[in-house]
Amino acid sequence: MATLVGIISDTHGLLRPEAVAALRGSQYIVHAGDIGDENILRTLEAIAPVTVVRGNTDYEPWARHIPPTAVLDVEGVRIYVVHDIAQLDIDPGAADVDVVVFGHSHRPGIETRGDVLYLNPGSAGPRRFDLPISIAHLTIEGGAARAEIVKLTVS
Repeated sequence: MATLVGIISDTHGLLRPEAVAALRGSQYIVHAGDIGDENILRTLEAIAPVTVVRGNTDYEPWARHIPPTAVLDVEGVRIYVVHDIAQLDIDPGAADVDVVVFGHSHRPGIETRGDVLYLNPGSAGPRRFDLPISIAHLTIEGGAARAEIVKLTVS
C-alpha cells in the first residue's frame, strides 16, 4: 500500500481551502517554510503529522522554535527539507537522502539529479507574478518515491 506525503510551501499566512482539500488523505504533511501564521500549522496537524522548516519570512516569536532543516523517514525513503535550496547544507547522496523538498522560489518543479529527487511544490499562498498556486503529492511505495505537482484552481 502506498503512503501519501502532502507537500506545501510558501503559504505566507494564507492557507487556501483548495490546498487543505488537496492535502486531505495524506499520511504525512511537509511544509517547506514561509508559513506566515502559526494557525496554518494547527490546521495542517489536524489532517496529518507535520514536518516543518522555518522560511526566510518566518521571524515572528512563534516561529523561532521551528528548525531551518528537517528530516522525515517514510517507509525507507529519507526526505530532507530546507526552505531555500541555495542553503542546502548537505550532500544529499552522501547523506543517503532520497528526496530533497524545498520552496522559496514559488516555482513548482520536479527534478532528478543522480539518485536524488528534488521537489519544489511551488506556492500555495498569495499569487506571485504569473506562477501557479500549487502543492505536491509525494507517493511512497516499495521504498521508492514519485512526485506530482498539483495545481490548484482558485478564484
